[in-house]
Amino acid sequence: MAVKSYAQAINEAHEQLLSSDQNVFVIGQGVESPWCVGTTTLGLVDKFGPGRVIDTPVSEAAVTGAAIGAAMAGMRPIVFHPRMDFMYLAMDQIINHCAHWFYMFGGKVNVPVTIRGIINRGNEQAAQHSQSPFAMYLHVPGLKVVCPATPYDAKGLLVAAVRDDNPVLYIDDRWLYNLAEEVPDQLYQVAIGKGSVLREGSAVTVVAVSYLAGEALKAAALLEYEGIDVEVIDPRTMKPLDSNLILNSVRKTGRLVVAVPEWPVCGFAEHVVAVVTAERFGRLKGPVQLVTLPDTPAPASTPLERAYFPGCREIVRAVKKACGKGKKQRYAVTYIHTVVD
Repeated sequence: MAVKSYAQAINEAHEQLLSSDQNVFVIGQGVESPWCVGTTTLGLVDKFGPGRVIDTPVSEAAVTGAAIGAAMAGMRPIVFHPRMDFMYLAMDQIINHCAHWFYMFGGKVNVPVTIRGIINRGNEQAAQHSQSPFAMYLHVPGLKVVCPATPYDAKGLLVAAVRDDNPVLYIDDRWLYNLAEEVPDQLYQVAIGKGSVLREGSAVTVVAVSYLAGEALKAAALLEYEGIDVEVIDPRTMKPLDSNLILNSVRKTGRLVVAVPEWPVCGFAEHVVAVVTAERFGRLKGPVQLVTLPDTPAPASTPLERAYFPGCREIVRAVKKACGKGKKQRYAVTYIHTVVD
Protein backbone atom coordinates (compact mmCIF):
# COMPACT_ATOMS: atom_id res chain seq x y z
CA MET A 1 0.00 0.00 0.00
CA ALA A 2 1.46 3.34 -1.07
CA VAL A 3 0.68 6.95 -0.23
CA LYS A 4 -1.30 8.46 -3.10
CA SER A 5 -3.03 11.74 -3.68
CA TYR A 6 -6.76 12.04 -4.25
CA ALA A 7 -6.07 12.72 -7.94
CA GLN A 8 -3.68 9.77 -8.24
CA ALA A 9 -6.24 7.48 -6.61
CA ILE A 10 -8.85 8.49 -9.20
CA ASN A 11 -6.33 7.99 -12.01
CA GLU A 12 -5.43 4.52 -10.73
CA ALA A 13 -9.10 3.57 -10.48
CA HIS A 14 -9.64 4.58 -14.12
CA GLU A 15 -6.58 2.63 -15.26
CA GLN A 16 -7.50 -0.54 -13.39
CA LEU A 17 -11.14 -0.42 -14.48
CA LEU A 18 -10.13 0.03 -18.12
CA SER A 19 -7.63 -2.84 -17.82
CA SER A 20 -10.00 -5.25 -16.11
CA ASP A 21 -13.17 -4.70 -18.15
CA GLN A 22 -13.29 -4.15 -21.89
CA ASN A 23 -16.78 -2.69 -21.56
CA VAL A 24 -15.44 0.30 -19.61
CA PHE A 25 -14.54 3.44 -21.52
CA VAL A 26 -14.09 7.12 -20.69
CA ILE A 27 -15.74 9.88 -22.67
CA GLY A 28 -15.86 13.62 -22.09
CA GLN A 29 -14.39 17.04 -22.62
CA GLY A 30 -10.74 17.58 -21.84
CA VAL A 31 -9.77 14.04 -20.82
CA GLU A 32 -6.30 14.78 -22.23
CA SER A 33 -6.05 18.23 -20.67
CA PRO A 34 -4.35 18.75 -17.27
CA TRP A 35 -6.17 22.09 -17.13
CA CYS A 36 -9.52 20.25 -17.16
CA VAL A 37 -8.81 17.10 -15.18
CA GLY A 38 -5.55 17.69 -13.32
CA THR A 39 -3.76 14.33 -13.26
CA THR A 40 -6.91 12.22 -12.80
CA THR A 41 -6.79 10.86 -16.38
CA LEU A 42 -3.10 11.48 -17.11
CA GLY A 43 -1.62 8.86 -19.42
CA LEU A 44 -4.85 6.98 -20.08
CA VAL A 45 -5.09 7.94 -23.75
CA ASP A 46 -1.50 6.80 -24.35
CA LYS A 47 -2.17 3.43 -22.70
CA PHE A 48 -5.66 2.63 -23.94
CA GLY A 49 -5.98 4.72 -27.08
CA PRO A 50 -8.52 7.32 -28.25
CA GLY A 51 -11.12 4.63 -28.88
CA ARG A 52 -11.52 3.95 -25.15
CA VAL A 53 -10.54 7.33 -23.73
CA ILE A 54 -12.48 9.70 -25.94
CA ASP A 55 -11.84 13.45 -25.86
CA THR A 56 -15.01 15.01 -27.24
CA PRO A 57 -16.17 18.36 -28.62
CA VAL A 58 -17.93 20.72 -26.22
CA SER A 59 -21.48 19.42 -26.03
CA GLU A 60 -22.54 18.21 -22.60
CA ALA A 61 -25.89 16.98 -23.91
CA ALA A 62 -24.39 14.99 -26.79
CA VAL A 63 -21.60 13.44 -24.72
CA THR A 64 -23.93 12.39 -21.91
CA GLY A 65 -26.53 11.05 -24.34
CA ALA A 66 -23.91 8.98 -26.17
CA ALA A 67 -22.68 7.50 -22.88
CA ILE A 68 -26.22 6.64 -21.77
CA GLY A 69 -26.94 4.94 -25.09
CA ALA A 70 -23.74 2.93 -24.81
CA ALA A 71 -24.66 1.88 -21.27
CA MET A 72 -28.04 0.62 -22.46
CA ALA A 73 -26.19 -1.45 -25.09
CA GLY A 74 -24.06 -3.20 -22.46
CA MET A 75 -21.08 -0.90 -22.01
CA ARG A 76 -19.98 0.73 -18.73
CA PRO A 77 -19.03 4.27 -19.66
CA ILE A 78 -17.56 6.94 -17.42
CA VAL A 79 -18.81 10.21 -18.83
CA PHE A 80 -16.69 13.09 -17.67
CA HIS A 81 -17.79 16.70 -17.00
CA PRO A 82 -14.78 18.89 -16.10
CA ARG A 83 -17.10 21.48 -14.57
CA MET A 84 -20.15 20.27 -12.73
CA ASP A 85 -21.80 23.62 -13.43
CA PHE A 86 -22.30 22.69 -17.08
CA MET A 87 -23.92 19.35 -16.33
CA TYR A 88 -27.06 21.48 -16.26
CA LEU A 89 -26.92 21.28 -20.06
CA ALA A 90 -27.39 17.50 -19.82
CA MET A 91 -30.26 17.58 -17.33
CA ASP A 92 -32.76 16.05 -19.77
CA GLN A 93 -30.52 13.05 -20.47
CA ILE A 94 -29.67 12.52 -16.81
CA ILE A 95 -33.08 13.06 -15.22
CA ASN A 96 -35.69 12.20 -17.85
CA HIS A 97 -33.83 9.28 -19.35
CA CYS A 98 -31.04 7.39 -17.59
CA ALA A 99 -32.44 7.80 -14.07
CA HIS A 100 -35.89 6.54 -15.06
CA TRP A 101 -35.46 3.88 -17.73
CA PHE A 102 -34.94 0.90 -15.41
CA TYR A 103 -38.32 1.69 -13.84
CA MET A 104 -40.08 2.60 -17.09
CA PHE A 105 -39.01 -0.66 -18.77
CA GLY A 106 -40.04 -2.83 -15.84
CA GLY A 107 -36.50 -3.66 -14.78
CA LYS A 108 -35.52 -5.05 -18.19
CA VAL A 109 -33.17 -2.19 -19.12
CA ASN A 110 -30.16 -1.28 -16.99
CA VAL A 111 -28.20 1.93 -17.48
CA PRO A 112 -24.77 1.31 -15.85
CA VAL A 113 -23.34 4.76 -16.58
CA THR A 114 -21.08 6.70 -14.22
CA ILE A 115 -21.43 10.46 -14.57
CA ARG A 116 -18.35 12.13 -13.15
CA GLY A 117 -18.67 15.82 -12.30
CA ILE A 118 -15.83 17.94 -10.91
CA ILE A 119 -16.43 20.79 -8.47
CA ASN A 120 -14.15 23.73 -9.34
CA ARG A 121 -14.91 26.27 -6.64
CA GLY A 122 -12.58 29.18 -5.97
CA ASN A 123 -9.64 30.63 -7.92
CA GLU A 124 -11.72 33.62 -9.04
CA GLN A 125 -13.97 31.49 -11.23
CA ALA A 126 -17.11 33.35 -10.16
CA ALA A 127 -20.76 32.35 -10.16
CA GLN A 128 -20.90 30.10 -13.24
CA HIS A 129 -17.83 27.98 -12.42
CA SER A 130 -17.92 27.54 -8.63
CA GLN A 131 -21.12 25.60 -8.01
CA SER A 132 -21.74 22.33 -6.19
CA PRO A 133 -25.42 21.65 -6.92
CA PHE A 134 -25.75 18.35 -5.06
CA ALA A 135 -29.42 18.76 -4.23
CA MET A 136 -30.60 19.09 -7.82
CA TYR A 137 -29.56 15.49 -8.44
CA LEU A 138 -30.43 14.08 -5.01
CA HIS A 139 -34.06 14.91 -5.73
CA VAL A 140 -34.18 12.45 -8.66
CA PRO A 141 -35.37 8.87 -8.03
CA GLY A 142 -33.23 6.25 -9.75
CA LEU A 143 -29.98 8.21 -9.51
CA LYS A 144 -27.30 7.41 -6.91
CA VAL A 145 -24.97 10.20 -5.80
CA VAL A 146 -21.53 9.71 -4.22
CA CYS A 147 -19.04 12.34 -3.08
CA PRO A 148 -15.68 11.04 -1.76
CA ALA A 149 -13.73 13.20 0.69
CA THR A 150 -10.56 11.06 0.94
CA PRO A 151 -8.17 9.41 -1.55
CA TYR A 152 -9.17 5.95 -0.31
CA ASP A 153 -12.84 6.65 -0.94
CA ALA A 154 -12.12 8.42 -4.23
CA LYS A 155 -10.76 5.19 -5.70
CA GLY A 156 -13.13 2.76 -4.02
CA LEU A 157 -16.29 4.71 -4.79
CA LEU A 158 -15.36 5.16 -8.45
CA VAL A 159 -14.87 1.41 -8.80
CA ALA A 160 -18.20 0.77 -7.06
CA ALA A 161 -19.96 3.33 -9.26
CA VAL A 162 -18.69 1.80 -12.50
CA ARG A 163 -19.62 -1.72 -11.38
CA ASP A 164 -23.11 -0.67 -10.29
CA ASP A 165 -25.89 -1.56 -12.71
CA ASN A 166 -27.61 1.77 -12.10
CA PRO A 167 -26.65 5.34 -13.03
CA VAL A 168 -24.32 6.88 -10.46
CA LEU A 169 -23.29 10.52 -10.19
CA TYR A 170 -19.69 10.59 -8.93
CA ILE A 171 -18.69 14.03 -7.64
CA ASP A 172 -15.02 14.77 -7.07
CA ASP A 173 -13.63 18.00 -5.70
CA ARG A 174 -10.60 19.72 -7.22
CA TRP A 175 -9.77 21.26 -3.82
CA LEU A 176 -8.96 17.73 -2.63
CA TYR A 177 -6.66 16.64 -5.46
CA ASN A 178 -3.45 17.10 -3.45
CA LEU A 179 -4.78 15.40 -0.31
CA ALA A 180 -2.74 12.21 0.25
CA GLU A 181 -3.02 9.03 2.32
CA GLU A 182 -2.32 5.32 2.00
CA VAL A 183 -4.40 3.72 -0.75
CA PRO A 184 -4.37 0.01 -1.68
CA ASP A 185 -2.70 -0.82 -4.98
CA GLN A 186 -5.28 -3.44 -5.93
CA LEU A 187 -8.78 -2.86 -7.23
CA TYR A 188 -11.31 -2.52 -4.41
CA GLN A 189 -14.77 -1.09 -3.79
CA VAL A 190 -16.22 1.19 -1.14
CA ALA A 191 -19.84 0.24 -0.70
CA ILE A 192 -22.36 2.73 -2.01
CA GLY A 193 -24.78 3.64 0.79
CA LYS A 194 -22.30 3.29 3.67
CA GLY A 195 -20.91 6.32 5.50
CA SER A 196 -17.75 6.53 7.55
CA VAL A 197 -16.92 7.73 11.07
CA LEU A 198 -13.75 9.77 10.57
CA ARG A 199 -13.42 10.60 14.26
CA GLU A 200 -15.28 9.24 17.26
CA GLY A 201 -16.62 11.62 19.88
CA SER A 202 -19.30 12.01 22.52
CA ALA A 203 -20.34 15.67 22.67
CA VAL A 204 -21.59 16.59 19.20
CA THR A 205 -22.04 14.94 15.80
CA VAL A 206 -20.68 16.78 12.75
CA VAL A 207 -21.86 15.42 9.39
CA ALA A 208 -19.53 16.92 6.77
CA VAL A 209 -19.39 16.52 2.98
CA SER A 210 -16.54 16.87 0.48
CA TYR A 211 -13.68 19.19 1.55
CA LEU A 212 -15.61 20.15 4.68
CA ALA A 213 -14.98 16.65 6.06
CA GLY A 214 -11.30 17.54 6.37
CA GLU A 215 -12.19 20.95 7.77
CA ALA A 216 -14.40 19.24 10.35
CA LEU A 217 -11.45 17.13 11.49
CA LYS A 218 -9.38 20.29 11.92
CA ALA A 219 -12.21 21.87 13.90
CA ALA A 220 -12.50 18.77 16.08
CA ALA A 221 -8.79 18.92 16.90
CA LEU A 222 -9.10 22.57 17.96
CA LEU A 223 -12.26 21.99 19.97
CA GLU A 224 -10.65 19.13 21.86
CA TYR A 225 -8.51 21.72 23.65
CA GLU A 226 -11.73 23.34 24.86
CA GLY A 227 -13.11 20.07 26.19
CA ILE A 228 -15.57 19.47 23.34
CA ASP A 229 -15.37 15.91 21.99
CA VAL A 230 -16.54 15.96 18.35
CA GLU A 231 -17.62 12.97 16.29
CA VAL A 232 -17.09 13.52 12.55
CA ILE A 233 -19.12 11.57 10.00
CA ASP A 234 -18.50 11.57 6.26
CA PRO A 235 -21.66 10.30 4.51
CA ARG A 236 -19.58 9.37 1.42
CA THR A 237 -22.83 8.48 -0.32
CA MET A 238 -25.38 11.26 -0.38
CA LYS A 239 -28.00 9.04 -2.00
CA PRO A 240 -28.71 6.44 -0.73
CA LEU A 241 -27.87 7.96 2.66
CA ASP A 242 -26.53 5.88 5.52
CA SER A 243 -29.18 7.24 7.88
CA ASN A 244 -28.56 4.71 10.63
CA LEU A 245 -24.94 5.78 11.02
CA ILE A 246 -26.00 9.38 11.60
CA LEU A 247 -28.97 8.50 13.81
CA ASN A 248 -26.86 6.26 16.03
CA SER A 249 -24.29 9.02 16.42
CA VAL A 250 -26.91 11.63 17.35
CA ARG A 251 -28.47 9.21 19.82
CA LYS A 252 -25.07 9.14 21.53
CA THR A 253 -24.14 12.84 21.34
CA GLY A 254 -27.54 14.58 21.37
CA ARG A 255 -26.22 17.39 19.18
CA LEU A 256 -25.89 17.85 15.43
CA VAL A 257 -23.95 20.08 13.03
CA VAL A 258 -24.23 19.51 9.26
CA ALA A 259 -21.57 21.07 7.01
CA VAL A 260 -22.14 20.96 3.26
CA PRO A 261 -20.58 23.29 0.63
CA GLU A 262 -23.93 23.98 -1.04
CA TRP A 263 -26.59 26.67 -1.01
CA PRO A 264 -28.76 26.54 2.11
CA VAL A 265 -32.29 26.23 0.71
CA CYS A 266 -33.68 22.73 0.02
CA GLY A 267 -30.25 21.14 0.17
CA PHE A 268 -28.62 17.94 1.42
CA ALA A 269 -27.95 19.56 4.78
CA GLU A 270 -31.65 20.16 5.32
CA HIS A 271 -32.39 16.57 4.31
CA VAL A 272 -30.03 15.28 7.01
CA VAL A 273 -31.75 17.52 9.55
CA ALA A 274 -35.16 16.23 8.45
CA VAL A 275 -34.02 12.61 8.89
CA VAL A 276 -32.58 13.29 12.35
CA THR A 277 -35.46 15.36 13.69
CA ALA A 278 -37.99 12.79 12.47
CA GLU A 279 -36.24 9.94 14.28
CA ARG A 280 -34.20 11.52 17.09
CA PHE A 281 -35.90 14.80 17.97
CA GLY A 282 -36.32 13.77 21.59
CA ARG A 283 -32.59 13.08 21.85
CA LEU A 284 -31.50 16.55 20.75
CA LYS A 285 -30.08 18.66 23.58
CA GLY A 286 -29.80 21.87 21.60
CA PRO A 287 -30.47 23.56 18.24
CA VAL A 288 -29.19 21.89 15.08
CA GLN A 289 -26.58 23.99 13.25
CA LEU A 290 -26.03 24.08 9.48
CA VAL A 291 -22.79 25.25 7.87
CA THR A 292 -23.45 26.11 4.22
CA LEU A 293 -22.67 28.63 1.54
CA PRO A 294 -24.55 31.93 1.68
CA ASP A 295 -27.73 32.09 -0.36
CA THR A 296 -26.01 34.06 -3.09
CA PRO A 297 -23.95 33.29 -6.21
CA ALA A 298 -20.21 32.85 -5.75
CA PRO A 299 -18.11 36.03 -6.03
CA ALA A 300 -15.09 36.40 -8.31
CA SER A 301 -12.57 38.27 -6.17
CA THR A 302 -10.19 36.35 -3.93
CA PRO A 303 -11.00 38.29 -0.72
CA LEU A 304 -14.73 37.74 -1.25
CA GLU A 305 -14.13 34.05 -1.98
CA ARG A 306 -12.37 33.71 1.36
CA ALA A 307 -15.48 35.13 3.00
CA TYR A 308 -17.87 33.04 0.89
CA PHE A 309 -16.62 29.47 1.28
CA PRO A 310 -16.98 27.99 4.79
CA GLY A 311 -14.25 26.04 6.53
CA CYS A 312 -12.81 25.11 9.90
CA ARG A 313 -13.67 28.44 11.52
CA GLU A 314 -17.35 28.23 10.67
CA ILE A 315 -17.57 24.63 11.89
CA VAL A 316 -15.95 25.59 15.20
CA ARG A 317 -18.52 28.36 15.67
CA ALA A 318 -21.39 26.02 14.79
CA VAL A 319 -20.22 23.32 17.22
CA LYS A 320 -19.92 25.85 20.03
CA LYS A 321 -23.46 27.08 19.37
CA ALA A 322 -24.75 23.51 19.27
CA CYS A 323 -23.13 22.96 22.66
CA GLY A 324 -24.55 26.17 24.10
CA LYS A 325 -21.19 27.92 24.20
CA GLY A 326 -22.02 30.56 21.60
CA LYS A 327 -24.79 33.12 21.36
CA LYS A 328 -28.20 31.83 22.46
CA GLN A 329 -30.40 30.76 19.57
CA ARG A 330 -34.14 31.24 19.32
CA TYR A 331 -34.69 28.73 16.52
CA ALA A 332 -34.37 24.96 16.16
CA VAL A 333 -32.11 25.22 13.11
CA THR A 334 -29.44 27.88 12.54
CA TYR A 335 -27.39 28.54 9.43
CA ILE A 336 -23.71 29.42 9.81
CA HIS A 337 -21.56 30.91 7.08
CA THR A 338 -19.06 33.66 6.73
CA VAL A 339 -21.03 36.43 5.03
CA VAL A 340 -24.16 36.55 7.18
CA ASP A 341 -23.88 35.71 10.88
